[in-house]
Amino acid sequence: MALRKWVAAAAMSAVTITISQPAIAAEAAKPTVYTFGTLRTAPADQAKAKAAEWLGSIGKMDSGAFEKIWANESRSVFDRTIDSLLLGSTEAEAMLLDARNPDAMPPMSVPSIIKDVKNNDFFRANIATAYAKALSSKRVYEEALEALKSVRAEFVVEPSAFFFYKAVAEHATIQKELANGSIVRLLDDVADAPDRYKMVATLMFFDMQNWSADQKDLANIGRLMDNSGRRLDLARGGPQTQDIQKKIVFRLDEKIKELENQAKGGA
Repeated sequence: MALRKWVAAAAMSAVTITISQPAIAAEAAKPTVYTFGTLRTAPADQAKAKAAEWLGSIGKMDSGAFEKIWANESRSVFDRTIDSLLLGSTEAEAMLLDARNPDAMPPMSVPSIIKDVKNNDFFRANIATAYAKALSSKRVYEEALEALKSVRAEFVVEPSAFFFYKAVAEHATIQKELANGSIVRLLDDVADAPDRYKMVATLMFFDMQNWSADQKDLANIGRLMDNSGRRLDLARGGPQTQDIQKKIVFRLDEKIKELENQAKGGA
């Protein structure tokens, strides 16, 4: 508990500092609501009822298939919820099959079925979390993060998964303050987060505490190189990757100049 409070305090401080920066002015307009320990995995009967309500509202309830899904108690509430929702949307089913296929090309944008606010909040939030989870396993962090940003954790039957995969994507794309905020919410807001999530999240947090504020720091440049390499592996050599590569070259050049100046001063 002491560790969790310390992590929360440090990350909240980082978030407060970040909000003053113009780069995330839009985020500042939406204050984060902290719900300390009130989020938890939905009981199976509640998740089942919500899924049934949505399927009934769109006229896609297949009682036989639905009951078969929920009879399999060896599967998690989240997995059974996703399978139930897919009964009502062939589009979502195809989207997740593609996201889970290791040989499929990574998406270049988040499907409208997730981003369209006209769709049911419960459906969107849970499908978006499943989509982000699948993309994260393929290191497609940009679209995973965009999908999660378009929904709210309060509608997800397993909110710990929402915050965990959000933190993973933010950490991987070198967004320290945002990742800290997601980790705080995972540790403090979710009452029953699995130990595996909490352990990895804590490791990410402590890893980020070692990130230097100096953009010319070689470890920071190395992280940019890793991110550029990841994007190239995903066949994403467009403007965003080129911008990362320009930053690498510029910061390396600045570091070389700094070292040369130090050498001259010591001569």
